[in-house]
Amino acid sequence: MLTYAELERRSNRLVHGLLALGLQRGDRVAVVSANRPALIEIECALYKAGLVKVALNARLAPAELADGLANAEPVVCFADAAHQDDVARAAEALPSLRVCVQFDADAPAKGWLAYETMLAEAPSEAPLHVEMAPDELAVLHYTSGSTGKLKAAQQTVGNRMASLRKNVMGRMHVQGRDVMMLSGPITHASGMFIQALLYQGATILLLDRFKPVDVLASIERHRVTMAFMVPTMINALLAEPSVREYDLSSLRLLSYGAAPMSDARIREAWTVFGPVLAQGYGAAETTGGVIALQSEDHRRAIEDGRPELLASCGRPSCESDVQVLNDAGQPVEGDEIGEICVRGPDVFAGYWRAPESTRDVLDEAGWLRTGDLARVDSEGYIYIVDRKKEMLVSGGFNVYPMEVESVLARHPAVYEVCVIGVPDAHWGEAVKAVVVLREGAAATADELMQCAREQLAGFKVPRSVDFVDQLPKNANGKLSRKDVREPYWQGHTRRVN
Repeated sequence: MLTYAELERRSNRLVHGLLALGLQRGDRVAVVSANRPALIEIECALYKAGLVKVALNARLAPAELADGLANAEPVVCFADAAHQDDVARAAEALPSLRVCVQFDADAPAKGWLAYETMLAEAPSEAPLHVEMAPDELAVLHYTSGSTGKLKAAQQTVGNRMASLRKNVMGRMHVQGRDVMMLSGPITHASGMFIQALLYQGATILLLDRFKPVDVLASIERHRVTMAFMVPTMINALLAEPSVREYDLSSLRLLSYGAAPMSDARIREAWTVFGPVLAQGYGAAETTGGVIALQSEDHRRAIEDGRPELLASCGRPSCESDVQVLNDAGQPVEGDEIGEICVRGPDVFAGYWRAPESTRDVLDEAGWLRTGDLARVDSEGYIYIVDRKKEMLVSGGFNVYPMEVESVLARHPAVYEVCVIGVPDAHWGEAVKAVVVLREGAAATADELMQCAREQLAGFKVPRSVDFVDQLPKNANGKLSRKDVREPYWQGHTRRVN
């Protein structure tokens, strides 16, 4: 248990410890770890010192982690024991990384510092105040790029303040007595709530990992009032045989996002958890949610005969301008399909060291083009119908087919491969590889999945492999991914799940 007073003292100690290492305003500090209270201490300390957080997903494969660290060039990296060896190997080729800090050891590896020792040797007094400008960089939030390489969304101080305002004033309505449970990685979507929770004096119940029974027991034991989950987590709770044995009556808000959720599962969750559901739509590039389907919207859909609303991601819920624009840059009307675009203080400052990728998503008028295709009804509800880009979302994580294809294509038996997302009741979309084998060659689905597993993060590994004689091509002889996907999505009204 960590009180607010202890958080203040410990984060102050961390600031002094980092400054004693010679860090200067704007330097980058990486974090690679499963959930732990120290991640919140680091978040607070970096803001106080004017340092930049480099949040790396703890589920990345070693090669991906090395790519992320090489791209960010942090001065310091904090890591848990599970990632110490991977960070150490990456550090050998990274001159910028001067100091590595381990959370879990009193006697850390050679050349590493121990986190608790670092804090114990530093004073607890508040450091000198650092006044940061709105356009200064605060966070590098890593996500996969369209080429498969990691890229970092540059979130500024102004972006983070906009995120704080929308969570405080628009969506969460946190009170001091609230207890919010975060069981997903706070280096990912779950971490976007931390500022607002601390600002309003709520209690954060941080779980180191998601286990359905542990989550349910924690809600009952700690009288959790708020929680955020990706749909796969909610699906897992609904599938837990003992779910109705727990007292979940303390919940007043169960927010979900990072991936679509089927209307059947939404209705089931409404029955099990009560009228507490709310959905958010956003991305690293929008510094969190910018569209919301509130609990009242869910009630209208389920209890007032408006079932179509469950297919919507909601209505804009931020101070930025959110529009669905056609190719001419005009708002769509009626059943016209356009692209969800965002312009304003929530929109990131571009991708770190990736100007071409930045130009792909930020146009000259300042619009962030999300790549999500949608329509808008007469009440302003936005309905996503497909993705302009080829990215798929599995379990709340972005997966880019080209990256997975490039790994599978290295297998000597593979002639051609197309990776797609297919409907899945648990994951929303499951990664599937459709493969043409070389003439006379042989390979099993398990063999190809193991090949991917050795080189990719777990959420990117295909969950199934289909073998075909040939893949469809368009008139130019290029692979037609749409035609590969189509048979798997027949009977679905939209091409996301």
